[in-house]
Amino acid sequence: MSDVKSDHILSDYYIPNYILVPGSEAKKEPSVPSCPVLAFINSKSGGQLGGDLLDTYRSVLNKNQVFDLGEMKPDKVLHQIYANLETLKHHGDVLASAIQNSLRIIVAGGDGTAGWLLGVISDLKLPHPPPVATVPLGTGNNLPFSFGWGKKNPGTDHRSVLSFLEQVKNAKEMKIDSWHIIMRMRAPKEGPCDPIGPLELPHSLHAFHRISETDKLSVEGYHTYRGGFWNYFSMGLDAQVSYAFHSERKLHPEKFRNQLINQSTYLKLGCTKGWHFGSLFRPSSKNIAQLTKVMIMRKQGQWEDLNIPRSIGSIVCLNLPSFSGGFNPWGKPYRKKFHDRGLTPPFVDDGLIEIVGFRNALHGLVLLAPNGHGTRLAQANAVRFEFKKGAADHTFMRIDGEPWKQPLPVDDDTVMVEISHFGQVSMLATPFCRSKSMNEPSSPVTRYEEEENDSTEEGESPVAWEEKRKFGAADTFKYSDELDITQLS
Repeated sequence: MSDVKSDHILSDYYIPNYILVPGSEAKKEPSVPSCPVLAFINSKSGGQLGGDLLDTYRSVLNKNQVFDLGEMKPDKVLHQIYANLETLKHHGDVLASAIQNSLRIIVAGGDGTAGWLLGVISDLKLPHPPPVATVPLGTGNNLPFSFGWGKKNPGTDHRSVLSFLEQVKNAKEMKIDSWHIIMRMRAPKEGPCDPIGPLELPHSLHAFHRISETDKLSVEGYHTYRGGFWNYFSMGLDAQVSYAFHSERKLHPEKFRNQLINQSTYLKLGCTKGWHFGSLFRPSSKNIAQLTKVMIMRKQGQWEDLNIPRSIGSIVCLNLPSFSGGFNPWGKPYRKKFHDRGLTPPFVDDGLIEIVGFRNALHGLVLLAPNGHGTRLAQANAVRFEFKKGAADHTFMRIDGEPWKQPLPVDDDTVMVEISHFGQVSMLATPFCRSKSMNEPSSPVTRYEEEENDSTEEGESPVAWEEKRKFGAADTFKYSDELDITQLS
């Protein structure tokens, strides 16, 4: 590729220093970039790939528009840049106004890294929130896969980066629902006062103390955590395997520098943890129905119990059509079954979350079939899990690939987890996007998709269509300043 051609391409994405660095001298720019970008890269993701990708992006773009998440936190970066843009616009800077209106963000890392950026953008309440493109540098890469960016780790050479930038320029914007999660539990009687340490909660959850006075759990001795997710929340055996994988990677990071090796290790852990033969070796007390009471909200302010079959060992609350490396647990229901059960197509911007159950990994293997799916339980605006003592002393949970071991009550207390709809964010999607939008009826991916052999599932209850709504008292997705990117997927 000639230098002239390369310079022409890069001018489409270039942002001058005076926009990025307050106080820099403004120079006359030859043209307005058609696709100005900011790139945030987790240099610790993908083994050596993160660092290599960081070097390549800095060599083809202005180095000041490429950020290493191990050195600079995205909330501070975006706050500074948008404050500078507003100042320049106030003084009549046409380029600043054009960049703010057309800015796009690239985030390279795993699903946890992508969720971090989405949470920051949601928190900052920017005047024109930029859409986000995701580079798959993790193990599962469900977010990139859902929007057509693939699930294999990318090339890090100049040609690969220039090709990705071209896709970003041509990508379409798509709104997706944001989901907020609140967890309340009693503070531990022994050990540190703040249970975040011993709990090893993911970075998508953090302590929050501004609890409403009318909240029945607003009593001394309780901790409340809140966070957000855009792909899924899961609980049970699949989260247990994920927790074992992350724990092993934390102890021996040198063994996890290749995506294929990571996926192989994940499969082996699934076998050793009994996930593949859970119905044979798992005591009934480990089933979801024995661990928790599940309630859903389909009409505003009205909670109802959700029946969970006793055979279900794992439950997934799904927003996007990609789970565990690209599988779609909800599947493609037959049109008539949707109508008879009051279900709707699984759009990513309809304010509804799909709830799916699995018995074990043998049940999960049905996802390998063209029309495979889990046990469809419900669609809802909000979901609540209430745990009481007796069934087990802990369970496993995960949010967008980030797992943790969750202690359960040992006395008469209740641990509560509540998920609710909380606004939307903008993603960038390629023509290979698997996600479906309500707002694109002409798109071939938004029609009902029929499957020939759709077996009857146990424990499923009808769900009526309800309009989107904003629920819950949450007002932030902010992560703590002590964030360690090496622990993000």
